Amino acid sequence: METGDPLVSADWLLANLEAPDLRVVDATWFAPFTNPPETGRQAWQRGHIPKAVHFDIDDIADTSSHLPHMLPDAVKFSSRVRRLGLGDGNRIVIYDQNNFFAGARAWWMFRVMGHAEVLVLDGGLNAWVEAGGALDDMPPITGERHFTPRVRTDLVMDAKGLEALVGTAKTTIIDARPDGRFFGREPEPREGLPSGHIPGSVNLPGSQLITPQGRMKPAAELKKLFKDPAAPTVTTCGSGVTAAITALALARLGNFDVAVYDGSWTDWASDPSRPIAKAPA
Repeated sequence: METGDPLVSADWLLANLEAPDLRVVDATWFAPFTNPPETGRQAWQRGHIPKAVHFDIDDIADTSSHLPHMLPDAVKFSSRVRRLGLGDGNRIVIYDQNNFFAGARAWWMFRVMGHAEVLVLDGGLNAWVEAGGALDDMPPITGERHFTPRVRTDLVMDAKGLEALVGTAKTTIIDARPDGRFFGREPEPREGLPSGHIPGSVNLPGSQLITPQGRMKPAAELKKLFKDPAAPTVTTCGSGVTAAITALALARLGNFDVAVYDGSWTDWASDPSRPIAKAPA
């Protein structure tokens, strides 16, 4: 059973960086429509926390799917993270350089694969630098480590499962996209995809969970944003990345059982047979 705060501070990481069981992961990722274009690997190569390996959610993914960065099967995930020197017995601290964007996604992926000893650096690389942490631009030397997957299917939602929940009061569905896209006032960034939302879902943009300094809001402030943090919940967004930030926030409030809709709006809205709402939920 997972308990405690899923986030750690930069000061904590500075004090524990040399612990023999600790591994650091840079999961920086930028959306394909970012302007100017940049990749997470390029950002990692410019500078990263010493010993941090780069975790690419576009590579550690089901690349056979037409949807972006879908969760891979356990075999592929295990193979990829073994090569990064991540595995059984490791405490893993994940960060990114983009306000939890893919750091939370990677945190969720490890937990889906059964690795509960995973934490997220609050404030990411900026917090590390502000705390006096050094940067490195050299790849770390790592050896392979065995990773035993124990897949938690309860943390993953697909369209079929979500269709069964629409119109019921069994589960809260939280959409992390900006409200303009949620209510259909603004277009989706992916060409040809209609905006709107899953009927019955509620809107809580991921940006509302983060302070202007790039830290996650304290538990007391987060609690005010959720009607019932302990309720069974599915989170969704544009393509399953920002939704993980919502799951991370709810874990901070003690709910570690939140499921992420992996395909999210890109999956839902690409099927014209699925209902789309635009009026307030």
